[in-house]
Amino acid sequence: MGLTPVPPAEVAAVVTTLEMRERPRPAPLPQSRLRLARWSAPDPAKYRTLFRRVGAPWLWYSRLAMDDARLSAVVGDPAVQVHAALDPAGIEVGLLELAHRQPDECELSYFALVPELVGQGQGRWLMAHALALGWRRGVSRMWVNTCTLDHPRALPFYRAAGFQAISRTLESFPDPRLTGLLPADAAPQIPCLAASIR
Repeated sequence: MGLTPVPPAEVAAVVTTLEMRERPRPAPLPQSRLRLARWSAPDPAKYRTLFRRVGAPWLWYSRLAMDDARLSAVVGDPAVQVHAALDPAGIEVGLLELAHRQPDECELSYFALVPELVGQGQGRWLMAHALALGWRRGVSRMWVNTCTLDHPRALPFYRAAGFQAISRTLESFPDPRLTGLLPADAAPQIPCLAASIR
């Protein structure tokens, strides 16, 4: 058994890849006060705002590091579907992003709700939409990554939805709170080591 040091200005996580090889049996859509809206070629600033709202508690940063041209190319790709979950007032409270870059596969790229909605059953509603949209004709595999920085219930949630864990990898990256991509008070459950030793 070995330990790998992580520089103080970086964060490390164990990433678990999960997959589903068979389309789930049809089931009634769970009730929700939310509705799902497709964002075709979303405005970069609007996309980043929602990405930050749902992802900052878990140190999501990748899309925040992209310039407008790169982000627009990714989320505007015809193989990518971006959806926002909207509350009754029309406020974006969730993000669902699917990628069909391979004709027989669907990646569940991003899946999250604002922290205030976690634990209210809205995740099951959003997952039902993800599976219905992801398993389009010709798809034989749907997959997703989660990591130890995500919500503690993320991995059990994906497994309960029918995904099976198939691999683990280690990931490290510069702490986005130190690079300015996220505010210093984001994800207080994950210590910012470089800030504490200054």
